[in-house]
Amino acid sequence: MSLLLRAKAWRWRLLAAALALCALHAALAAVIWQHASDRIAHPPTGTADAALILGNRAYLSGEINPCLTNRVDRGIELARSGQVRQLVVSGGKDIEDARIEAQVMEAYARESGFTGSVLKEAQSSSTRQNLAMSWPVLEAAGVKRVIVVSDPYHLWRIERLARASGFDRAFDVQYAAASPTCGKRPYLFFKGVVREPLAIVNNALAGHF
Repeated sequence: MSLLLRAKAWRWRLLAAALALCALHAALAAVIWQHASDRIAHPPTGTADAALILGNRAYLSGEINPCLTNRVDRGIELARSGQVRQLVVSGGKDIEDARIEAQVMEAYARESGFTGSVLKEAQSSSTRQNLAMSWPVLEAAGVKRVIVVSDPYHLWRIERLARASGFDRAFDVQYAAASPTCGKRPYLFFKGVVREPLAIVNNALAGHF
């Protein structure tokens, strides 16, 4: 086979591989958003000992990140409706601005008028670590039933990580979606449609599922 024919064959192989990856990415994005829609439409109805609110970047463009505060707002809603009796906020130091997410979440909850118990896990730097490092905090507080709170697009991955780690066997777990209307549309598109499928693939390749 001539060099020209070999080059053409490699180009077709690369194109086929790229198309396959795009198809996989699109399929994952569709699954994520279908699951997110279902979680929004069917919020948890049972009670729990605590709402575990997973962290996110604390500040965005110099202001507190609405994608973070929406999660805290959802946790406060659960507490005020009587579904949970306390909040557990989970998130360590941001790479971007060195703020500790758990501290920012607790401060925001207090500023929002929440006067109940707030426990903190302030070391984690990933979703998998949120669950793993919050585990002993929950156990120490005597928590048996927990509602995990995060953005709707994030919940599909959280549920798989909880299942793979045994978190959902150690606790009776429900999941609650925060409001999806945070940030500007391009930012939401990036996080929900672009970033989250890549995070799923990364977690899968690392053996976390």
